[in-house]
Amino acid sequence: MASTELAPNAPQSQADKSQSNRSTTTETVSPDPTQDTSWAPDHGRRVTLEEYWEKWYENPYPDLDVSYEWNNGILEAKPPSNAPQIRLYNWFLFLLYRYLETFDHASLINLETGFMLKIDDESDPKGERIQVRKPDIGVILNTNPVSWGALDQRHFDGVCDMVVEAVSDSTTAEVLRDTVEKRQDYALGGVKEYYILDPGGERMRFYTLTPEGVYDEIPPDHNGVIRSSVLSGLQFRMDDLQHRPHLADLARDDVYSKYVIPDLQVAVTRAEKAEKMAATEAAARQLAEEKFQALEAEMARLRKNSS
Repeated sequence: MASTELAPNAPQSQADKSQSNRSTTTETVSPDPTQDTSWAPDHGRRVTLEEYWEKWYENPYPDLDVSYEWNNGILEAKPPSNAPQIRLYNWFLFLLYRYLETFDHASLINLETGFMLKIDDESDPKGERIQVRKPDIGVILNTNPVSWGALDQRHFDGVCDMVVEAVSDSTTAEVLRDTVEKRQDYALGGVKEYYILDPGGERMRFYTLTPEGVYDEIPPDHNGVIRSSVLSGLQFRMDDLQHRPHLADLARDDVYSKYVIPDLQVAVTRAEKAEKMAATEAAARQLAEEKFQALEAEMARLRKNSS
């Protein structure tokens, strides 16, 4: 198989994007024979979908912390995350929780919950490829045609409206899986937005699905703010993904205040108005007192001059 050169910063023309995303086949990066997979001994194993649900969907080994996705018959282990990835993931997940507390538009899946992708592929004997992906964060809109939330649902049978992945950068194959393979397949499968989180910033990307079924990058505005079209009102500043401001700072920031504890912003505004009004009243009283004292002094002077 021809090698694929990794060039995360290389610009892509729209034509290149369209050609890449419209492809009905996706080149699968074979496991690196030199890679240490002792933490995931079944990575690359071929199993049926039925076997996957029965044995491999949940952790098959009580003494190993490993989770497998299923890519058209092949088990793919999700690599463990490092500390910077976890911090960035947790901050963004926290932001989504704050949004959904304010706007009850959707539900989230994470905690190794999977959803199914069915991708048309003429090269496959069945005419389609099927995957079970376990996104780091999956967003399911309340308007999604497939319901979610029942106690007996262990996976989501529909397609997530938004997917967020924290890029795995242990190996070149893992980087390609998140930035190339999954990007192509999520677009072909109909995921409306795909966000790639990268603590280093080099591979941070935010994609939206066009009517033609391809991904375009979401451009930040002149203030560096990204706005979601799937979750109306969700917006965040690119720089904040690196600095990760605290809750109190977000609640008073105009970019976030409409969905991060909006009542706090209302209370702060009221308090500031009351404080300003009190200061104005105090200044008015002081001015009136000074005028009264000046009037008394003038009256005293007049009485003295007339005596």
